[in-house]
Amino acid sequence: MIRHTIAFIGGGNMARSLIGGLVAGGWSEDKLLVSDPDPAQRELLVKQYAGVRAFSDNTQAAHRASVVLMAVKPQVLKSVAQALAATVQARRPLIVSIAAGIRAADLERWLGGELAMVRCMPNTPALVQSAATGLYANPHVTREQRTTAETILRAVGETLWVEDEALLDAVTALSGSGPAYFLLVMEAMEQAGQKLGLPPGTARRLTLQTALGTAKLAMAGEDDPGTLRARVTSKGGTTERAIAELERGDLRGLFDGALTAAAQRARELADEFAEEKR
Repeated sequence: MIRHTIAFIGGGNMARSLIGGLVAGGWSEDKLLVSDPDPAQRELLVKQYAGVRAFSDNTQAAHRASVVLMAVKPQVLKSVAQALAATVQARRPLIVSIAAGIRAADLERWLGGELAMVRCMPNTPALVQSAATGLYANPHVTREQRTTAETILRAVGETLWVEDEALLDAVTALSGSGPAYFLLVMEAMEQAGQKLGLPPGTARRLTLQTALGTAKLAMAGEDDPGTLRARVTSKGGTTERAIAELERGDLRGLFDGALTAAAQRARELADEFAEEKR
C-alpha cells in the first residue's frame, strides 16, 4: 500500500495516539505532518517523533498532504475547515474526520464540496492502541482511499465500517461512550468489594484484572457473551445469585435506555452543529 503523506489538523491526544500507532506500524515519520496553534503541542510532537514536521499554519501542512485528518474540536471545525477550503479544493486530498457530532455533508460543504470524505468515531482507548472505531465513507471515496482510512485508524485498534452514516449515532452510543459505561461498572464493583472488607488497592487490582481477563476471554473465541456467561454461572452457586440480583434490577433495561439516550443525544448534537454553523 502507498504510504501517503498525512496532515493532522490538530495535535491533541487523539492525533498523537494515531501518529504513535502509525509510526509503530512502520509509517515513515517524514510522511506525517501536524499543525496546531499551541507551541507546546508542536514541541511535544517533534520531541517525541523527531521526523514529524509541525506547523502553526494549517494550510502549510494541508498543501503537502494527500490525506488531511481533521482532529480539532467540533466547536471550531467550521472555521478551521473554511480556512482550509481553497487549499483542499486545489489538492483534492482524502479527508478523514474524527470530530464527534459533525456530519460528513456539513464538513464537506465547509470545505467547498465534492470531496472524498471518511467520518470516523474512535473511542478513548485509542490512547493505548485499543480503540473500537466505526467508519463511514461518502460516495466520493474510492476503494483505495477506504483502505487508506482503515489503515490509519487501525493503527490504534479495531475498525468496522457502516454503510449508513446515521448508524454512527449507534456507534457513538455503543463504543464511543462505551468506555464510560465499563468504567462505571468497574467503579461500582470496586466500591462493593471495599464494602465487603477488601483493602482499596486490592479491590481495584482485582476489578481491573477481572475486566481485562474477561475482555480477553470474550475475544479469544467465537462464543457470544451470553454463552460465556452461562458457562461460568453454576446452578445454585454464587455467580447465579449475583446475576439474579442484577436481573432483578433490570440491568438490561437500564443499558437499553442508556444507549438509546446516548444515540438520541448524538443526533441532537449533529443537528445543532449543522444549524449553528451554516
